[in-house]
Amino acid sequence: MELGSRLSPEAADAGRNFLSPAIHGLVRRELVMREEGAIIDEDRLFGNALSSMPLTFNLFGPMVIDPRLATTVFRSLLPDFVHSVEGFAFEHSPGRREDRFLADGTAFDLAMRVVTPDGEQATVFIEIKYSEDMSGPAARMRSRYNEACRQVRLFKDPESQMLRSLALEQLWREHMLAQLAVDQGVTPRALFIAIGPRLNRRVDAAFRVYESELIDEEDSHGTRVSFKALTLEAVIEALADAGASEIATALWRRYCDFERVYQFTLQEFAATNLTSSNKPEGSACRQVDAPKATGNVAKLTAATITSRPRANGSSKTHRGGAS
Repeated sequence: MELGSRLSPEAADAGRNFLSPAIHGLVRRELVMREEGAIIDEDRLFGNALSSMPLTFNLFGPMVIDPRLATTVFRSLLPDFVHSVEGFAFEHSPGRREDRFLADGTAFDLAMRVVTPDGEQATVFIEIKYSEDMSGPAARMRSRYNEACRQVRLFKDPESQMLRSLALEQLWREHMLAQLAVDQGVTPRALFIAIGPRLNRRVDAAFRVYESELIDEEDSHGTRVSFKALTLEAVIEALADAGASEIATALWRRYCDFERVYQFTLQEFAATNLTSSNKPEGSACRQVDAPKATGNVAKLTAATITSRPRANGSSKTHRGGAS
């Protein structure tokens, strides 16, 4: 089946999956300079508009280019952890294939080097979701995962099968990897965050269920890597509030403005109804009750239509492969 989210080869080669030529240039540079062993699916990156891979670059690319913007945004989003942003690494792992970590290829979409409000060096490890349904594919289970799960002391029940489920296992692996990075002295402190759109209910549910598997903050004695879920909309709003209104509007229109989808759907229903009404009487093709049909669509999609960024720029409101 042909997917409407797939760009033509010409558009993909021209960098049309990215919001600006500057971001396209950043992507090309990062591909050349990628970490040894980093796995980046270039077909998805350049040619799939619904992939979270280009979203990662479109969302963070402007902040990589302008670190002061990154500092303003993440001081707002993570005020207790970020005082300044010092740098970024895409598709990052603190130790691929190393036994002291997970002995696999698990990696984060992004690692952000920061200085905390206490003046301490730290890292924010980031996983980004967009259209994923959290149904896999999953990494092959390894005995090292079970050992690490007990070692990192992050979970209420290290033997929990929910942690090993298709929906949660990537978050589980990455959180363990973040904690091991601290325990092994790679970074003094760390925070693991996951970003996903508010309206992807499976992603939102996975984040909430995963959070329920973690030990309480007060029981961690400040030595454990915390987990925090952020919505994509919150990050875009923080960009707008930081003065990057043009970037925020472009991100909103590309990833969060479902009103255009709604309007297109109504047009499709109207066209279907017109075609059906022209069928001869007794035709086997059932006519569509347009008001009823469009009413159902409106009910299903009304919740997806959220406020656009205001004129001043603010807003009213399977990667990490382990093979």
